[in-house]
Amino acid sequence: MELRHLRYFLAVGEEQHFGRAALRLHVAQPPLSRQIRDLEREIGFELFERLPRGVRLSAAGKELLADVRRILQDVADAGARAKRVAAGQSGTLKLGYVQSLSWTGVVPDALRQFRKNRPDVDLQLKPINTVEQVFAVRTGTLDGGFVYGEEGDPEFEHFRAGAFSLMLATPIEHPLTRLKRVRLRDLVDARFILFPRSARPLFFDRLMADCARGGLKAPHIVQEIADEAVMLGMVACGIGLTFLSSASQVRRPPNVALLPVADLKTRLPFFLIWRKGNHSPLLAHFVAEVKEVVGRSRQDGENFRRVLAKPLMPPT
Repeated sequence: MELRHLRYFLAVGEEQHFGRAALRLHVAQPPLSRQIRDLEREIGFELFERLPRGVRLSAAGKELLADVRRILQDVADAGARAKRVAAGQSGTLKLGYVQSLSWTGVVPDALRQFRKNRPDVDLQLKPINTVEQVFAVRTGTLDGGFVYGEEGDPEFEHFRAGAFSLMLATPIEHPLTRLKRVRLRDLVDARFILFPRSARPLFFDRLMADCARGGLKAPHIVQEIADEAVMLGMVACGIGLTFLSSASQVRRPPNVALLPVADLKTRLPFFLIWRKGNHSPLLAHFVAEVKEVVGRSRQDGENFRRVLAKPLMPPT
C-alpha cells in the first residue's frame, strides 16, 4: 500500500464518484479505477459498493476513510515541519557562551533578535568557559559558541564579534583606587588572581608581554581561576587583584572597583565559533544575525563618534 493509493481512495470516498475523483486528482478515470481495485485486492475486502451512478462506501470503507484522512494529514504535517527545519525556521540550536559575554552588548542583542525572528526554534543555551566550549563544539555537543580567544583553529569557522578592554579589579578600599592614574608599574607588589595560561595561551602571553613593557615583569599570581564571576568574588574577599574585561562593570559587586590602567593596551577579543562542515540552516541564520547585530553596533558607534567630533557652537 502506497501513499498514492491512500490519496486516490480518499478522493473517491469523498466524491462518491470515479469521474469526479479523477478530475480532482488530474488523472484519467481508468487508471484510477485500477488503483482502487489493486488496493482492495491488497487489503482483502471491498471499499465501495458499485452503483449505477457512482459508488458508495462500504462499512469497512467508511472506517478506513477516517484513518486515511488522519494518516495523510500526519504526512502533510511531517513534511511541513521538515520544510521549516530545512528553511531554518524551527528545530533545535545549541549554543554555548562565556557568562560575562551575556551581560551586555552583541551576545544578548543577537540572542534577543534571533528569538524574536524565530520563536519556534528550540534555542538551548549553556554558560560554560572557553575551553569547555571548544571541546563541545568540536565533538558536536554544541552547534556553536561565544568564546574569548584567538582565530586559528583549523577545525572551526570564526567570526570576531567584538573585543573588550581590560580593567583592573580591586577591593573598593584598596590604595590604588585613590590614584588619579593607575599604571602597570604601580602593581609590582600586588597579588593577582589570573586565568591559567592553558585556558587562553596566546592571549595570556600577549598580556604578560604588555605587563612587562609597562614595568610589571613578573606578576605575583596567588590563584588561577578561569571563571570571571569567581574571580570577582575573590577580589571582593581580598584574595588579590585581577584583570577583567570591561563587560564585568555590569555585574561588579558593590565592594569591588574596576579601574582603567593607562598603559595596558591589550584587548580581549571574543568570537562566535562553529565547526567546519556544520550545514545547519538554523546555525547559518544565527551567524547571519550575529553579523547583522555587530555591523549595526559598529555603525552606531561610528555615528556616536562623529557627533562627539562636531564642534559645539554657542547659541545665537
